[in-house]
Amino acid sequence: MQKEQSKNRNFIALAAVGIHISIGSVYAWSVFTNPIMEQMGISLREVQWAFSLAIFFLGMSAAFLGQYVERYGPRKSGLVSAAFFSTGMFGAGLAVAFNNVALLYLFYSVIGGIGLGIGYITPVSTLIKWFPEKRGFATGLAIMGFGFGAWFASPIIQYLIEHVGVVNCFITLGALYLLLMLPSALYLAPPVKSGEAAVQETLFSEYEMTLKNAMHNKMFYILWLYLFINITCGISLLSVASPMLQEIVGMSAMSAAVVVGIIGIVNGAGRLAWSAISDYLGRGKTFFCFFVIQMFAFYLLTTTQDPIWFPVLLYIIISCYGGGFATMPAYLADVFGTKELAAIHGRILSAWACAGIAGPLLTSLIKESTGSYVSLLQIFSATFLLISIVALWVNTALSKPQVKK
Repeated sequence: MQKEQSKNRNFIALAAVGIHISIGSVYAWSVFTNPIMEQMGISLREVQWAFSLAIFFLGMSAAFLGQYVERYGPRKSGLVSAAFFSTGMFGAGLAVAFNNVALLYLFYSVIGGIGLGIGYITPVSTLIKWFPEKRGFATGLAIMGFGFGAWFASPIIQYLIEHVGVVNCFITLGALYLLLMLPSALYLAPPVKSGEAAVQETLFSEYEMTLKNAMHNKMFYILWLYLFINITCGISLLSVASPMLQEIVGMSAMSAAVVVGIIGIVNGAGRLAWSAISDYLGRGKTFFCFFVIQMFAFYLLTTTQDPIWFPVLLYIIISCYGGGFATMPAYLADVFGTKELAAIHGRILSAWACAGIAGPLLTSLIKESTGSYVSLLQIFSATFLLISIVALWVNTALSKPQVKK
């Protein structure tokens, strides 16, 4: 026990970033798209399904394996995440080598997706317990790593594909991620609750709920709705950012690609910035800001074709998209406590699994039926108007749930 207490919480945060920056490389999947299509001779839809299924299994594994993290601790769950995620990468290389799409879905999407889900929730509750006075900043730091993962991984993936091929690229990445995730997982540990540390945590965790208690509280479903709407609209925008810029603004494919690259940086930076702001502004007010800002930003996107302002509005929206991910764990800790935070956070992330399917599907349906992105942007603006009203009511009419300990 003394050994665990002697750990440096700043190194705990660094270990959390190590795990998240590894699994965050999933957002660099688009770099694989054309090479896999060419090598395996499959369609774009088949390749994209690998990514969509990976996000789905990320959300669902986080939803139902959060209790595993609470029961066995962050070290064991981190090791499991490393094993599943790296196995998914190794298997994806074999799938491409054998030209087998089903094998690609099994390894990259299912096995790798489970590793993603466990790895995503593993460091979060641990960091909140180590940084009770800066919950937003602590979780934002780790989840920022997930947002930046694609920014770091994309050039590495491109280099490996060009020099060693797709198959060896997957195998090399699997080994690299394993080397980064294993020591990160081994260093993770919860703080020892004794003395001043225990008193400090108590001050910031007045309410302690189990997952069962939380799921019988209306705030759980309100926060699930918050996350679902924020992700659905944001991921829809991410899925069509490049063609939207080319169609509405008239950008070249190369210029649009540059904007998309900057979006990745804003996504990561927004996670840290907004979560840190929430420590001072409060979680409820921060989400209200997300909704109001995006309501105006989506509406303004329908009124401009300016090559400067249009990308700026995209960046603003994506900062709120990333900020929602990073602020939610701290919001959950404020409302439900930290007793079973990993399990509660995991269950909330089922909203991500649902949004990962609903967002791109809604986008394609509206675009194909109207021939334009304008209606989609108007619908999102109206949606944020409605959820802003809900958030205003929640912030003014609801207080912390009173439960018996």
